[in-house]
Amino acid sequence: MLPRVGRVKLHEDGARLADLVAGGRARVMAVSVRFERGRWFAAFAVEQDVARPAAPDPDAVIGVDLGIKVLAVLSTGEVVANPKPLARAQRHLRRLSRRASRRQGPDRRTGQVPSRRWERAAAAVATAHGRVADIRRGIRRDAQHKLTTALVARYGTVVIEDLNVAGMVKNRRLARAISDAGFGQIRRQVEYKAAWCGGRVIVADRWFASSKTCSGCDAVKTKLLLSERAYVCVACGLGIDRDENAAVNLAEYGRKILSGSGSESNGRGADQKTGLARQVAVKRQPGTRQRGQTGTLPPQGESAA
Repeated sequence: MLPRVGRVKLHEDGARLADLVAGGRARVMAVSVRFERGRWFAAFAVEQDVARPAAPDPDAVIGVDLGIKVLAVLSTGEVVANPKPLARAQRHLRRLSRRASRRQGPDRRTGQVPSRRWERAAAAVATAHGRVADIRRGIRRDAQHKLTTALVARYGTVVIEDLNVAGMVKNRRLARAISDAGFGQIRRQVEYKAAWCGGRVIVADRWFASSKTCSGCDAVKTKLLLSERAYVCVACGLGIDRDENAAVNLAEYGRKILSGSGSESNGRGADQKTGLARQVAVKRQPGTRQRGQTGTLPPQGESAA
């Protein structure tokens, strides 16, 4: 038994866990304790039988288009706001960082000793970063769990995209916002929560043109700039929000998979990497080799068949 070291303040109310354990409805399997940023954290792994009801309409299909300006747009037209916890704290962090940069800090080249004012400013920056990390993690996690729980509780099939997050964060203008949204975490939560409720998650192929395809007539645009937030079809004249159009196309993609008429209905899995044979063709000069191809090319004037 651990000795009592004074007053302990819990971040979450422990009365519910204590009642479950005392009533025999839960069992504590393990406890992990760590010290981080001047505070102690204890995480309990609990075994408990939880009844999770299935969706009221198992045949309902919902398409989810994830974004940065808003966290998600559903095929029903619903918009889920993005809390953007990191953007709210940037102003405060910048002010503290500028204050610390104006102080006399340490210099290894000259052996300069930091001043007391720099030490206090650096400590304030470290404390602010710790608080921002906690707030950011809490706000983002809360929004993600609310979104994913609502999806699997209302719909039997959830259709999402196979986003190349590692490639998206290479854009220096959007990397911070993409990382703050947590696309990978949303997909992970939807998958395991759907398994709890007996639902299904369909991951659309990475090369599926959900944003460029018209949800009314299936016409595909050749180019669609990121700045174009409204989709206007030149074939049928449909005008719709860009993200809502993508979500509707994802829902239709899922219905085709369920009916057996989709391109991925053979069970290979939509989230597998697409081979070179299925990518968009790239123009190249005769007698040259395309990157990623193997083997020899036929002489000019001869057929490859």
